[in-house]
Amino acid sequence: MFRSLHMKLMLILLLLITSLMAVVGAFLTTSVSSFYIETFYQQMNTVFGQENADFVYTLREEAGQPDAVSRMEEMLKANTGKLGIDYNTRNYFILDGGTGDYIVGSTDASQLPRDPSANLLTARNAIVQKDAATAGDHSDITANYMDVAIPIFNGDSSYIIYILDTKDTVSGLNSQLFLIIMQALVIGLLISVLLSFLLSKTMVGPIEKLTAGAEKVASGDFDSELPVESTDEIGILTGTFNEMAGVLHRTLAAMENERNKLDTLFLHMTDGVVAFDHQGHLIHCNPAANTMLQRTVDENCSYGELFGTVYPFEQMLALQRPNYAEGEMMVGERTLELYLAPFSDQVSGGVLIVLHDVTEQHRNEERRKEFVANVSHELRTPLTNVRSYAETLLDSGGDLPQETAGSFLGIIINETDRMTHIVQDLLTLSRLDAGNAELTLSRFSFGAAIESVFQANALEAKRHSHSLTCGPLDNLPLIVGDRSRLEQVMMNVLGNAIKYTPDGGHIHITAGSMEASVWMEVADDGIGIPEEDQERIFDRFYRVDKARSRESGGTGLGLSIAKEIVQRHNGTIRLVHHEGPGTTIRLTLPIGGPAS
Repeated sequence: MFRSLHMKLMLILLLLITSLMAVVGAFLTTSVSSFYIETFYQQMNTVFGQENADFVYTLREEAGQPDAVSRMEEMLKANTGKLGIDYNTRNYFILDGGTGDYIVGSTDASQLPRDPSANLLTARNAIVQKDAATAGDHSDITANYMDVAIPIFNGDSSYIIYILDTKDTVSGLNSQLFLIIMQALVIGLLISVLLSFLLSKTMVGPIEKLTAGAEKVASGDFDSELPVESTDEIGILTGTFNEMAGVLHRTLAAMENERNKLDTLFLHMTDGVVAFDHQGHLIHCNPAANTMLQRTVDENCSYGELFGTVYPFEQMLALQRPNYAEGEMMVGERTLELYLAPFSDQVSGGVLIVLHDVTEQHRNEERRKEFVANVSHELRTPLTNVRSYAETLLDSGGDLPQETAGSFLGIIINETDRMTHIVQDLLTLSRLDAGNAELTLSRFSFGAAIESVFQANALEAKRHSHSLTCGPLDNLPLIVGDRSRLEQVMMNVLGNAIKYTPDGGHIHITAGSMEASVWMEVADDGIGIPEEDQERIFDRFYRVDKARSRESGGTGLGLSIAKEIVQRHNGTIRLVHHEGPGTTIRLTLPIGGPAS
């Protein structure tokens, strides 16, 4: 019933009127009671207060006379107008000051409160304490009467002048106010029902038109435009709705255009694209994917059937964007590289797979490796001959002046040394790639191997004014491995630290062991490796600073060889986090050797 906006508006207005009248009624009732009480005590203060002290003084004098009661009663009768005595709701009484018993009054004793009021007790206490200034002149707004008690005493005679108002006048006035408020409430409710009905019709009518327009837009009808019939908020809302419908129409048209572009792209692109919904059902497959998979991929094909062995579907859906997974699969003689990613984090999402044919790249890589092996083999003998010939010329002299010949021959020797080093590195990599570089395994002291490498590089470090230090090596265990190969790795890492640290640097070697492995770290404060290059420093021929590498004789193969040797030992070599400038490389090896 109250879901209708008409009824809600009517109910709100009815509640508003009712609440307002209730607040007004409570305020008026309280105000009338407060006003009447305030008026009562103002009248009492006029007669018995400081401004009319003579009257109270005269009452005290009369209290000492033999006919004190009649004299005081005459004085009170003379001031009934000022006291507001009406002999109906407000009366005066003269009470015994000691016992509080009724003596005389404008009405009989039945009108007195059954229990002594607080004001009477205050007056009696004033008489006991001989305090003529204390009178009972307080009243609670919630009480059903008002009163004031004035102590009058002279010598042994004591009386209490007690004025009592039953508040019947206030009660009658409040009853009339309540009746008026209820009549006003009934009339106000009738008016509010009429006004709320008119107001709701005025407001709900345009909203109903907006609802009808929204239903048309939801069904795809963007041609109809709602008329703007006013300039108020409803009119602004209607205009905004028309503008929103136009923007939505243009956006959907743009999305349709983009979808057509994507369809064209997927249709003609060389890479395969396959998409599945969140249940693993096929939703898209372009012609290139059919060609690469060497089959027709139709709606009956599922993710598990095509790519389940590459990456589980549940784990694929669990990935959060922009994370993705890579995989590789063989289809006949073709090698396909797969990139798998969720295309939405919502429940209604799915998985998108891009297929790339890398068969030719793999073949080229194999050809490159073979080429390196052949070139290295072909160059080794002539380079050795050139070195021997150059050494002979350097030793025997010639027609050229000795200084000139020595200079040229020195350059030849340096270059041939460098080329020979390249050839040796290429041969080493070739053997490692081909699996022909057999490891000569033995049990040796890991600490002794580090000490040997440390001593071998001490002179070179001193030549560069480096501070080369090494941590304690006493507690390192024996390990199984090819000592010469592993020392070659250590020499390469330590040599790089010496070469690429500016003169006067600091290089520190630390080592230790864990339960089944040993490790060595070489840390320097040299030029460091930029973050963008850190992932590629173990790639073949890759050099961070090519000019500086050539200057120092670098070939870009040292760390590649080191990585191959360490991997053959089932170990790892990697960069570790380094605070401040420089580089730290960590070598980890199994204690039991490659077979462990």
